[in-house]
Parts: sequence; C-alpha cells; structure tokens
Amino acid sequence: MKLTTRGHYSVKALLDLSLQSKHRPVSVKSIASRQDLPAPYLEKLLIKMRQAGIVRSVRGVQGGYQLAMDPSYISLGQILEAVGETIDPFPNYEIDKTQAEDWVTICLWRRIHQKLKEALYSITLADLYYDARSWKASIGEKTSFII
Repeated sequence: MKLTTRGHYSVKALLDLSLQSKHRPVSVKSIASRQDLPAPYLEKLLIKMRQAGIVRSVRGVQGGYQLAMDPSYISLGQILEAVGETIDPFPNYEIDKTQAEDWVTICLWRRIHQKLKEALYSITLADLYYDARSWKASIGEKTSFII
C-alpha cells in the first residue's frame, strides 16, 4: 500500500491539529502554512474528515477546525477511509475461479489485506504523535516540530 498525497496531507493536518494547545480551532491557512500544504486542497480534505466526524468546524473570527475527539480515538484507518483512500488489493481484478493459482493468490492477498486493515485501524493519531515526538527527541531536536 502506498499512501497517496491525499492520505499524507490528511495525516499531517490532523497531527498539526493534535499539537494545538487545548485543541483550539485552527484555520486552514495556518495549518497549510506550517505544513507547507496547498490550502484549497487541504480545505477539501478537512470537509471530508468533518463529514466523517473526525474534525469539527468552528465558525467566526476565532474559528477553524479542531479534532472532534481525543487523538487516541482516531485511527489511521478512519482518516484514510474518510478521505477516500483504499487499501483494496484488487479493485478491478477479475478472478478466474478455474485456475488454482489465481484462487491461491487471491486468498493470500485477502489475508494480507485483512491484516493490513487491522493494523491501520489499530494505529491511532496519538500513536503517530508520540512516535514523531520520540524521533525528534532521539535526534536531539526540540519536541515542538513541524510534521
């Protein structure tokens, strides 16, 4: 599985939101600026994540986006699903059920797919946050960082 731009940007944006003190609303413009992301595209991704219940939007001068729940309750699988990522190994593959090799290969990939899906839904935004902080600390950098 390769994480596409949409998945990568979504995770970066949510990690940025998780870094905000008391999870205050943050403008798309400020997230985009800190993470070097295109603001119009980021806005579209945040709308999808709002529709999935991962973030909420706050209107007004001090408005923006904020996490809808604690980062420990947001899985990588939820994030990727919300923005339309797929980990399906055979989106358009026709199975020839008369060929044993095809059937064995399909069964193998289905098992791998299931394990990958389980892993993606077990890794939380909080896990990624702490992994990134640990890495920064291990190389001697401050733990306030741009993802």
